[in-house]
Amino acid sequence: MATNDRLFDTFPTVLGNAKVTPSQFALLVVDMMRDAPGGLNGMLDRFRTAGFDDAVRSWIAKGRNLSLTADEVNRVLGPEIEVLARAAVVSQRQASTEVASLIPQLVDKLTPAGVVPDTATLAGYFDLLKQKIGML
Repeated sequence: MATNDRLFDTFPTVLGNAKVTPSQFALLVVDMMRDAPGGLNGMLDRFRTAGFDDAVRSWIAKGRNLSLTADEVNRVLGPEIEVLARAAVVSQRQASTEVASLIPQLVDKLTPAGVVPDTATLAGYFDLLKQKIGML
């Protein structure tokens, strides 16, 4: 994982009334991705199954990341979004908007070689990503 690149192209902006900072919210999203059933691959498979294979490929591959809407993310990760919204004391819509912004960037950072790494390497990348976010 490159350490000299920017962590996020854009940073969350709709968390004005949240009980957590944008960095804390990003950490919650990283944990959600790490702890998803089947890990990162399991979460990405859910997006693929929902018809977002092109977006998933763009997040993993080098180059521009395709985005998803808050509604699309909520359709795939609804229960997880609900948990995040409660933790941040924001609406499910606000949480979905943030996650839609964060997931492409986070997956991109977790797959610097253009492939999902093996479990041990991925665990190290999750730890490094959390450290970087914690410094913001």
